Amino acid sequence: MRTYQKNYSQKRHRVLNRAAREKRAQRILKTLANYYGSISKLKNLHVLDIGCSVGYIDNYLAKFFKSFTGIDIDGKAILFAKKKFGKRKNLFFQEGDAMKLKFRNESFDVIIAMHIYEHVPDSTILFKEVYRVLKKKGVCYLAAQNKLWPIEPHYNLPFLSLLPQTIADEYVKLTKKADKYYEKPKTYWGLKKLTARFKVDDFTARVLNKPQRYGYTHPALPNIIAELSKFFTPIFFWILVKED
Repeated sequence: MRTYQKNYSQKRHRVLNRAAREKRAQRILKTLANYYGSISKLKNLHVLDIGCSVGYIDNYLAKFFKSFTGIDIDGKAILFAKKKFGKRKNLFFQEGDAMKLKFRNESFDVIIAMHIYEHVPDSTILFKEVYRVLKKKGVCYLAAQNKLWPIEPHYNLPFLSLLPQTIADEYVKLTKKADKYYEKPKTYWGLKKLTARFKVDDFTARVLNKPQRYGYTHPALPNIIAELSKFFTPIFFWILVKED
């Protein structure tokens, strides 16, 4: 399992698409600016990006924050990021495990966990670590895969995430996509249970209702349909708040 993660950037070359990664960064920025009230209110915040990969998102966002640290278990991705973006004074990269963060309690104002939780062996431990290193009133920007979406996005296979593990493993082998189905996505309700220690500010319906405000181009859904659709959309967009 960890070998798969440690070589992720070598197998998923889309992480090297700078334009696409920076577009994601813009969406993160718009969501956090909306939550805090304006972009200017971000300038004194210390940020940790878990699963930063090759660093394009971090490099784009760093200019808006006090400090920005990116970690990833993929050593080659971190080496790439350090070589390419190491000169920025408030931007730091280090190899690290999301389930064992090498930071003191209450170290960060903001944590970014974008498409990460489904990849780690134990997402319960991941969110315990997120909670631990967040400051009081700190937030975690969470973009999370929905298990109920019919097309599994990592392999572009229908119904893969809905299958029992043994059948899912055989499915990806048969289609020559992988040797095992490693991802472990949750439903809306499963993710709520997983993040129960946090207060959830759910941005999903807002993104569906007013996509351009958050940097998306898909057609806007009426508010009531957006509210109903948030349970079945491919991606959840949540701000997790550490209240105590």
